[in-house]
Amino acid sequence: MAIVTKMKPAEAKAKAIAKAKAIAPDVPAQIGQTPATDLRGLPDVFGRLIEDHDRHRALLAMLEATGGKGDDAQALFEELVYELKGHAAAEEQALWSTVLRNPETTEFARHAVAEHKDIDKMLDDLAARDLGTPKWLERFAALKHEYLHHIREEEQEQFVESEKILTAADRKHMLAVFERRKEAEKAAAEVKPRLRINDIA
Repeated sequence: MAIVTKMKPAEAKAKAIAKAKAIAPDVPAQIGQTPATDLRGLPDVFGRLIEDHDRHRALLAMLEATGGKGDDAQALFEELVYELKGHAAAEEQALWSTVLRNPETTEFARHAVAEHKDIDKMLDDLAARDLGTPKWLERFAALKHEYLHHIREEEQEQFVESEKILTAADRKHMLAVFERRKEAEKAAAEVKPRLRINDIA
C-alpha cells in the first residue's frame, strides 16, 4: 500500500485553483491570501475539504471578475452552485454527523450546518434572478462575503476543534465517505430557483 504524504500548501492551493480555471480558462482567479491553517494539503478529510474551499474561493473570484455577464459567468455560476451544494451535503455526512455526537464539538458542528442552510438559500435566491443585474451583483457580493466568512471559521476554528477528537483512522475513513458522497451529491444538485424573481434594474 502506497504511503500518501502531505502535499505542500502552495501546491495544494494551485491544484484547487486549476480545477476552477478549467471551467473558464480566460477568467482570472485572484483569490488573494487565504486564512492560515496547518491542515491544507493533508491526505485526510480536512485537507480535502480545504482543497474544495480553495476551489470555491477561485470560482467566487472568477465569477466576480465576469461581472455576471457572458457565457463564462453562466458556466461559473452553475459550477459554483453544484460545488457548494454537493460539498456542504457531503461534508455534513462525512464529518459533521460524527462531530455532532461529541459534546465537546456539538456547537461547532451545529453552527457549520446552520450556515450551510443559509448559504443554500442564498444560492437559490441568486438562481432566481438574472445574472449581472444590479440586484444579482448585490446578492452575489453578500453570498461571497458570507461564504468566505464561513470557510474561514471552519478552517481556523471548527476543523481545529474537530481534529482534536478524531483519530487518524477516523479522518481517513471520513475522506473516503466525503469523496463518495461529494460525487453523488454534486450530481444530484440543481441550479433551480424556488421562485422566479424579476428585478427592476
